[in-house]
Amino acid sequence: MDNLPTDGTPIAADPLTRAVLEIDEYAAGMGWDQPARLFALVDTAQLRAQQPELAGQLGMDEESEDAKAASLTPVEQDELPPGTPLDEFLATIAWPDAVTGCALTVERQMLPPSAEASVPEELQHEGAEDRLARWVAEHPERQEVRMTVAVLRDGKREAAVRLREKDSKTEVLTGEGLVPGLAQALAATFED
Repeated sequence: MDNLPTDGTPIAADPLTRAVLEIDEYAAGMGWDQPARLFALVDTAQLRAQQPELAGQLGMDEESEDAKAASLTPVEQDELPPGTPLDEFLATIAWPDAVTGCALTVERQMLPPSAEASVPEELQHEGAEDRLARWVAEHPERQEVRMTVAVLRDGKREAAVRLREKDSKTEVLTGEGLVPGLAQALAATFED
């Protein structure tokens, strides 16, 4: 039972998975209907060595268990500019060398695969995104999800997906390929 925190949730072995789950839990604590949030992922040991004051403010001093267990620390960035499409905003980002990776948490509405076949033809072309979003929002089978996606400079990816109707940390689905489009957009922020 050494691998279980006090609340009984298993600890993820992979540092990127731990970071994604930490961000998901942070976002869950704020409730639903929140704006997208962007995070830089930094190496915890380097953060403590290079910026001890910031590490202390984040509760990452040498004595803390979090400092010993975590190898990536998420650092929330400024709010995304309102009204700017997410893909356009991500295209403007360039990370400094000290940033090992990045993560984004965003809420969306989606349809189950069985309902996707019923999307009207006129909503399936470029330029119809707003009308398609309204159609999905009104569909009786829609599901609200929070997606947390993270990528590292070396290309490693991880995601966590939480359904609003099953809003529990024990119901969070994780996996490398869950949200490939968003992972690709985040990976592009590290390209020269």
